[in-house]
Amino acid sequence: MAFLPVTANPLDDPFYYLNNFMQVLEWLEHRYADVLSLEEQDFIRDFNRLPRESKALLVRMVMRKGIHFRAGKLHYTEIGDIACAAAPLLELGWIDEQLPLSVEALFDVLLKAEILHCLGSAIDQPKGKKTDWLPALSERFPETQSFSDWCPTLDDRLFSLTIMGLCDRLRLMFFGNLYQDWSEFVLADLGIFTYEKVEFCAESRGLRSREDVDACIYLYQCQQQFESGEELAGIVERINELPLSNPWLQGRRDKLLFQIAQHCERISDFSTALALYRICAYPGARLRLIRVLERCGEYELALDLAAHAGQSPESAAEHQQLLRVLPRLRRKLGGPAMKRPPPREMQRLDLQLPRTDPVLSVEYYVQAHLSEELAPVHYVENSLINSLFGLLCWPAIFAPLPGAFFHPFQRGPVDLLSEDFQGRRADLFQACLAQLDDGRYLQTIRERYVDKWGVQSPFVFWGALSEELLEQALDCLPAEHLKHWFTRLLLDIKANRAGMPDLIQFWPQQKTYRMIEVKGPGDRLQDNQLRWLEFCHEHQMPIAVCYVQWAEQTA
Repeated sequence: MAFLPVTANPLDDPFYYLNNFMQVLEWLEHRYADVLSLEEQDFIRDFNRLPRESKALLVRMVMRKGIHFRAGKLHYTEIGDIACAAAPLLELGWIDEQLPLSVEALFDVLLKAEILHCLGSAIDQPKGKKTDWLPALSERFPETQSFSDWCPTLDDRLFSLTIMGLCDRLRLMFFGNLYQDWSEFVLADLGIFTYEKVEFCAESRGLRSREDVDACIYLYQCQQQFESGEELAGIVERINELPLSNPWLQGRRDKLLFQIAQHCERISDFSTALALYRICAYPGARLRLIRVLERCGEYELALDLAAHAGQSPESAAEHQQLLRVLPRLRRKLGGPAMKRPPPREMQRLDLQLPRTDPVLSVEYYVQAHLSEELAPVHYVENSLINSLFGLLCWPAIFAPLPGAFFHPFQRGPVDLLSEDFQGRRADLFQACLAQLDDGRYLQTIRERYVDKWGVQSPFVFWGALSEELLEQALDCLPAEHLKHWFTRLLLDIKANRAGMPDLIQFWPQQKTYRMIEVKGPGDRLQDNQLRWLEFCHEHQMPIAVCYVQWAEQTA
């Protein structure tokens, strides 16, 4: 179905927010008819029958924070009479004037003067702060009652939304998550964010059944309970009891279990951490299990698991860690010392620079020191190689495969970090990378830089990729090196999108380059940086590590 119709400016219509909400309802009816509950179907039907002003008022409240709204503070020119617009909503029960409020909830909707007006007789220190009154009032008024009962002499009404949970479910079905909200429409209408237009196939749904919707909400609630500090055993039990057949939701569950296990590890609850890591399929769980076993003194179990993992590492990051763990475990069990291969010799630059502005990072000092008119230096970190990859492989990244795109506000496919991301698009990526073999990539990247400028992408850093930088990179970076980098990115996107050298220096006349990793005083190379350095050295790419010390300044 069509979405986001082209208009001169969608925000010129004062009911733009209502138009966006109604498009979501139409989208859900079209794509999720078999998933919508009877309650949700009734809501959509009844909503469409409402007067426009009543629809607009409901959407205004749904899109705002909280569920309680003072009628006297609802001022919308396009809606007009708020009481008139609210009447049909009250009749349907979608808003309620008699919803019981705790004194804490009452504090959220009253000003300080209004609290004194309604509850002044119970306040000992009227000149105090509003927040100072709450503990004593909460103890004195443990009951709940309606706004009108709390404040019988206050000339105002309080509308409380009763359907926020239903609207959150609709938002979940549309976005496939609960962290994106209705502001996405406005940001797109304003042109702040632009998204790639992807054709949605019938199978492109994140939530394929009613059970999926309920399970996703259930996992979200478990996440909220965990973050609010509720008792862990009950949360874990509820998560483990949840039946799942959707691989996407299984990934979400594994990520939540991994987060809980990490928390248990931090608070030294090792028995729970071990139990969770054992059942968790999230990347990195196996290595954490080995480390916790080691911390618990279970060296033999840790060594057996590490040796098994070493035969088939799940990633380069795990392999790197196992090279450290295995010798240490063997040593603790009395085995012979194992010599690790010495690190490769890297070109090293040692600089002593005056620090004139402590706000500027060490990378900017090195950039300024090394840059010359005929040998410019750019501070690129992860932005350049990722961006070139994103531009060349755009059709593969945004291929409309089932389960990749659910709605029009995605900056990339949902399965980007899945193990089978590259495999599902192998032919498409092969076609893109083949352009590096015959030179076509130069024109493709240049054209795509213009055609796709500003469109959201999980790889392209538009703010960092100037036309000057692009041209110097295309002139100086050999296609062979680009192919090596891009192939490595595809092996493990999550790990390999980061850790690239900070700076790149070009010699346009010679069509050569050098990458530079910068380390300030006391800083050391991180694991992902070491892996990139090793990779570049292995493929004979010019790279250096620059160590900086600050020169002492004389007064």
